[in-house]
Amino acid sequence: MLAIVDYGVGNLFSLKSSLAHIGVPAVVTGDPAELRRAERIILPGVGAFGDAAKKLRESGLAAVVAEEAGRGKPLLGICLGMQLLFEKSYEYGEHAGLGLLPGSVRPIAPVIGPELKVPHIGWNALSFPKGKPKSPLFAEVDAGECVYFVHSFAAMECDPVVTATAEYGAALTAAAGLENVMGTQFHPEKSGDVGLRILKAFAAL
Repeated sequence: MLAIVDYGVGNLFSLKSSLAHIGVPAVVTGDPAELRRAERIILPGVGAFGDAAKKLRESGLAAVVAEEAGRGKPLLGICLGMQLLFEKSYEYGEHAGLGLLPGSVRPIAPVIGPELKVPHIGWNALSFPKGKPKSPLFAEVDAGECVYFVHSFAAMECDPVVTATAEYGAALTAAAGLENVMGTQFHPEKSGDVGLRILKAFAAL
Protein backbone atom coordinates (compact mmCIF):
# COMPACT_ATOMS: atom_id res chain seq x y z
CA MET A 1 0.00 0.00 0.00
CA LEU A 2 1.05 3.57 -0.69
CA ALA A 3 0.19 6.30 1.85
CA ILE A 4 -0.27 10.00 1.08
CA VAL A 5 0.42 12.09 4.17
CA ASP A 6 -2.55 14.24 5.15
CA TYR A 7 -1.42 17.07 7.43
CA GLY A 8 -3.77 19.75 6.17
CA VAL A 9 -1.56 20.94 3.28
CA GLY A 10 -1.70 19.68 -0.29
CA ASN A 11 -3.85 18.82 -3.26
CA LEU A 12 -4.55 15.27 -2.17
CA PHE A 13 -7.48 14.44 -4.45
CA SER A 14 -5.67 14.92 -7.77
CA LEU A 15 -2.68 12.94 -6.51
CA LYS A 16 -4.81 10.03 -5.35
CA SER A 17 -6.76 10.15 -8.64
CA SER A 18 -3.54 9.98 -10.66
CA LEU A 19 -2.38 6.96 -8.69
CA ALA A 20 -5.75 5.27 -9.18
CA HIS A 21 -5.47 5.94 -12.92
CA ILE A 22 -2.27 3.86 -13.07
CA GLY A 23 -3.70 1.15 -10.83
CA VAL A 24 -1.80 2.03 -7.65
CA PRO A 25 -3.91 1.73 -4.48
CA ALA A 26 -3.32 4.62 -2.11
CA VAL A 27 -4.72 5.87 1.16
CA VAL A 28 -4.80 9.50 2.28
CA THR A 29 -4.04 9.45 5.98
CA GLY A 30 -2.84 11.36 8.99
CA ASP A 31 -2.69 8.19 11.09
CA PRO A 32 0.88 7.31 12.17
CA ALA A 33 0.00 3.62 12.31
CA GLU A 34 -1.14 3.62 8.68
CA LEU A 35 2.01 5.43 7.60
CA ARG A 36 4.09 2.81 9.38
CA ARG A 37 2.16 0.00 7.67
CA ALA A 38 2.51 1.54 4.22
CA GLU A 39 5.18 0.27 1.84
CA ARG A 40 5.78 3.75 0.38
CA ILE A 41 4.97 7.30 1.48
CA ILE A 42 4.25 10.46 -0.50
CA LEU A 43 4.56 13.83 1.24
CA PRO A 44 2.61 16.46 -0.73
CA GLY A 45 2.40 20.16 -0.01
CA VAL A 46 1.31 23.57 -1.27
CA GLY A 47 1.58 26.98 0.38
CA ALA A 48 4.18 28.46 2.69
CA PHE A 49 7.08 26.41 4.07
CA GLY A 50 6.86 27.72 7.64
CA ASP A 51 3.16 26.99 8.00
CA ALA A 52 3.49 23.53 6.47
CA ALA A 53 6.49 22.59 8.62
CA LYS A 54 4.60 23.72 11.73
CA LYS A 55 1.52 21.68 10.82
CA LEU A 56 3.62 18.62 10.03
CA ARG A 57 5.40 18.83 13.38
CA GLU A 58 2.32 19.67 15.44
CA SER A 59 0.50 16.69 13.94
CA GLY A 60 3.33 14.43 15.07
CA LEU A 61 3.79 13.24 11.50
CA ALA A 62 7.18 14.87 10.90
CA ALA A 63 8.81 12.39 13.27
CA VAL A 64 6.93 9.45 11.72
CA VAL A 65 7.94 10.40 8.17
CA ALA A 66 11.57 10.84 9.21
CA GLU A 67 11.59 7.54 11.11
CA GLU A 68 10.09 5.59 8.22
CA ALA A 69 12.55 7.15 5.78
CA GLY A 70 15.36 6.23 8.17
CA ARG A 71 14.19 2.63 8.00
CA GLY A 72 14.68 2.68 4.23
CA LYS A 73 11.05 3.10 3.18
CA PRO A 74 10.68 4.92 -0.18
CA LEU A 75 9.59 8.52 0.43
CA LEU A 76 8.58 10.99 -2.28
CA GLY A 77 8.09 14.69 -1.54
CA ILE A 78 6.14 16.72 -4.10
CA CYS A 79 6.46 20.51 -4.55
CA LEU A 80 6.44 21.98 -1.03
CA GLY A 81 6.65 18.39 0.20
CA MET A 82 10.03 18.11 -1.53
CA GLN A 83 11.21 21.39 -0.01
CA LEU A 84 10.34 20.09 3.46
CA LEU A 85 12.83 17.26 2.95
CA PHE A 86 15.74 19.73 3.06
CA GLU A 87 17.53 21.16 6.07
CA LYS A 88 15.98 24.62 6.07
CA SER A 89 14.06 27.21 4.11
CA TYR A 90 14.49 30.97 3.85
CA GLU A 91 10.88 31.63 2.86
CA TYR A 92 9.71 34.62 4.93
CA GLY A 93 12.26 33.96 7.65
CA GLU A 94 14.30 30.87 8.44
CA HIS A 95 12.52 27.59 9.09
CA ALA A 96 13.85 24.10 9.82
CA GLY A 97 12.97 21.28 7.46
CA LEU A 98 13.15 17.54 8.02
CA GLY A 99 16.87 17.41 7.22
CA LEU A 100 16.58 14.27 5.11
CA LEU A 101 18.35 15.94 2.18
CA PRO A 102 21.29 18.37 2.43
CA GLY A 103 20.64 21.89 1.19
CA SER A 104 18.35 24.84 1.68
CA VAL A 105 15.29 26.33 0.01
CA ARG A 106 15.68 29.89 -1.27
CA PRO A 107 13.77 32.37 -3.47
CA ILE A 108 14.29 31.93 -7.20
CA ALA A 109 13.89 35.66 -8.02
CA PRO A 110 17.56 36.63 -7.44
CA VAL A 111 18.71 33.68 -9.54
CA ILE A 112 16.45 33.89 -12.59
CA GLY A 113 16.69 37.63 -13.20
CA PRO A 114 14.11 40.43 -13.27
CA GLU A 115 12.71 39.70 -16.72
CA LEU A 116 11.04 36.44 -15.68
CA LYS A 117 7.87 36.19 -13.62
CA VAL A 118 7.62 34.80 -10.11
CA PRO A 119 6.06 32.41 -9.34
CA HIS A 120 7.40 30.18 -12.05
CA ILE A 121 4.26 28.61 -13.52
CA GLY A 122 4.23 26.32 -16.53
CA TRP A 123 5.75 23.43 -18.41
CA ASN A 124 9.51 23.03 -18.54
CA ALA A 125 11.83 20.38 -19.91
CA LEU A 126 13.78 18.11 -17.60
CA SER A 127 17.56 17.75 -17.81
CA PHE A 128 19.56 15.11 -16.00
CA PRO A 129 23.00 15.77 -14.45
CA LYS A 130 25.88 14.42 -16.52
CA GLY A 131 28.06 11.80 -14.93
CA LYS A 132 25.37 10.62 -12.49
CA PRO A 133 23.22 7.50 -12.72
CA LYS A 134 19.64 8.43 -13.55
CA SER A 135 17.28 8.39 -10.58
CA PRO A 136 14.93 5.38 -10.62
CA LEU A 137 12.08 7.92 -10.63
CA PHE A 138 13.03 8.78 -14.21
CA ALA A 139 13.61 5.26 -15.49
CA GLU A 140 10.90 5.75 -18.14
CA VAL A 141 11.50 9.48 -18.76
CA ASP A 142 13.81 11.03 -21.35
CA ALA A 143 15.68 14.31 -21.07
CA GLY A 144 13.67 17.05 -22.72
CA GLU A 145 10.26 15.77 -21.63
CA CYS A 146 8.21 18.45 -19.90
CA VAL A 147 6.59 18.61 -16.48
CA TYR A 148 4.45 21.22 -14.71
CA PHE A 149 5.81 23.67 -12.13
CA VAL A 150 4.25 26.20 -9.76
CA HIS A 151 6.81 27.67 -7.35
CA SER A 152 8.61 30.78 -6.12
CA PHE A 153 11.31 28.98 -4.13
CA ALA A 154 13.70 26.16 -5.02
CA ALA A 155 16.27 23.91 -3.40
CA MET A 156 19.81 25.29 -3.65
CA GLU A 157 23.26 24.41 -2.30
CA CYS A 158 22.34 20.79 -2.95
CA ASP A 159 24.30 19.74 -6.05
CA PRO A 160 25.24 16.27 -4.70
CA VAL A 161 21.57 15.24 -4.46
CA VAL A 162 20.14 16.97 -7.55
CA THR A 163 18.65 14.36 -9.90
CA ALA A 164 17.03 16.70 -12.46
CA THR A 165 17.01 20.38 -13.37
CA ALA A 166 14.78 22.65 -15.40
CA GLU A 167 15.80 25.85 -17.15
CA TYR A 168 13.97 29.03 -16.11
CA GLY A 169 16.50 31.81 -16.35
CA ALA A 170 18.86 29.41 -14.56
CA ALA A 171 19.13 25.69 -14.02
CA LEU A 172 16.72 25.24 -11.11
CA THR A 173 16.47 22.07 -9.03
CA ALA A 174 13.58 20.07 -10.46
CA ALA A 175 14.18 16.87 -8.49
CA ALA A 176 16.50 15.60 -5.79
CA GLY A 177 17.17 12.33 -4.07
CA LEU A 178 19.41 10.40 -1.74
CA GLU A 179 18.87 6.65 -1.65
CA ASN A 180 15.22 6.03 -0.69
CA VAL A 181 14.38 9.73 -0.13
CA MET A 182 13.26 11.53 -3.30
CA GLY A 183 11.52 14.73 -4.23
CA THR A 184 10.13 16.59 -7.24
CA GLN A 185 9.67 20.34 -7.32
CA PHE A 186 7.16 19.87 -10.13
CA HIS A 187 3.76 18.21 -9.79
CA PRO A 188 3.75 14.70 -11.31
CA GLU A 189 -0.02 14.53 -10.80
CA LYS A 190 -0.41 17.58 -13.07
CA SER A 191 2.22 16.56 -15.62
CA GLY A 192 0.20 14.31 -17.90
CA ASP A 193 1.69 11.08 -19.17
CA VAL A 194 5.23 12.01 -18.07
CA GLY A 195 4.05 12.52 -14.50
CA LEU A 196 2.14 9.25 -14.49
CA ARG A 197 5.30 7.42 -15.57
CA ILE A 198 7.17 9.00 -12.67
CA LEU A 199 4.49 8.02 -10.16
CA LYS A 200 4.43 4.52 -11.59
CA ALA A 201 8.21 4.24 -11.19
CA PHE A 202 7.97 5.34 -7.55
CA ALA A 203 5.20 2.84 -6.89
CA ALA A 204 7.46 0.09 -8.26
CA LEU A 205 10.36 0.80 -5.90
